[in-house]
Amino acid sequence: MSPKDDELSKEQQKRDILMQDEFHYQDHIGEIIRRAEKEGAFDNLKGKGKPLQLDGDLTYNPERQLNKTLKENNLLPPWIQLDKEIEKRKAELSEYKNEYNIRKSVEEINKKIFNYNLSCPRPAQKRMLKLEDYLPENEL
Repeated sequence: MSPKDDELSKEQQKRDILMQDEFHYQDHIGEIIRRAEKEGAFDNLKGKGKPLQLDGDLTYNPERQLNKTLKENNLLPPWIQLDKEIEKRKAELSEYKNEYNIRKSVEEINKKIFNYNLSCPRPAQKRMLKLEDYLPENEL
């Protein structure tokens, strides 16, 4: 047999291993798991024989799972942290009397609102602040 024929034969063997016929394939991952089960790799797992702690809702909702994980670990999504910063800055804004400080603060808050609106869900979006609403009456 020539080297070319030998190479073709090896290719054919590989295809035969992967596909036994047009509609059947070997499940390599399943095979690895079955082999591990036979070898006893899963015999001493923590919680074996105990029911899983599943949510009452069996639908797959990655956003809900993410929020649950964040809450359990005392973390907030970035847009909620940004919302808290915005509200804190708005409270500070009411204490300013100087027009320059008010202008700068409104500008910074509006930048934060812009970034907030890019990252939050649509119903939670905020309107930009109007400078006129924060300037004293005599400075308009």
